[in-house]
Amino acid sequence: MSKVVVLGASGGIGQPLSLLLKQSPLVTQLALYDLAHTPGVAADLSHMNTRAKVTGYTGPDELKKALEGADVVVIPAGVPRKPGMTRDDLFNTNASIVRDLVTGVAAACPKACIAIISNPVNSTVPIASEVLKKAGVYDPNRVFGVTTLDVVRANAFIAEAKGLDPAATNIPVIGGHAGVTIIPLISRSTPTVSFGAQEHDALVKRIQDAGTEVVKAKAGTVRIRPRFSSK
Repeated sequence: MSKVVVLGASGGIGQPLSLLLKQSPLVTQLALYDLAHTPGVAADLSHMNTRAKVTGYTGPDELKKALEGADVVVIPAGVPRKPGMTRDDLFNTNASIVRDLVTGVAAACPKACIAIISNPVNSTVPIASEVLKKAGVYDPNRVFGVTTLDVVRANAFIAEAKGLDPAATNIPVIGGHAGVTIIPLISRSTPTVSFGAQEHDALVKRIQDAGTEVVKAKAGTVRIRPRFSSK
């Protein structure tokens, strides 16, 4: 049995993430929590012909029930960036959201692994850690900042530049999840690749600024809710 809880399941990240989790054979219970629209998202996903049982929870009064017995808690909750904003601009709003949600985790499922997506990840992970420390349940091996997106982008951009298969390209990325703290190790790539200094620097900058590239391209528009399907 494996119970996964998504906190912020109705948002632009939460919905497709929940869809992917519903497809995983490793998940037997999928609890979806948000401030609104969660019953509809849960009902939609529950029609998929996969083993995970889906339940939906709405509002702070139902947070504890959503979290009870969780093995993994994923937190994409919070406001997204808009043009002209940096990840740090989200701090005042998203920091308090993550604080309150992790307070709930500490009380209801202190042994759960916590994966934090909410930006700025460089700040929300330490906030979550401090909340857990205050509650006396902190385990550094159970709190994660989700920065896999930087690896995915690095793989895609390098593969495109060299005409490689993106699925077979791997660029290690270390550091944080904001601007110059994102450090792609192109010299450690698989397969091995090399670039001139100017092209190398341009690729590194694109990887570091990829989130801003997306924000500008969307021009502040809201994602349209996808229609979930098991097809």
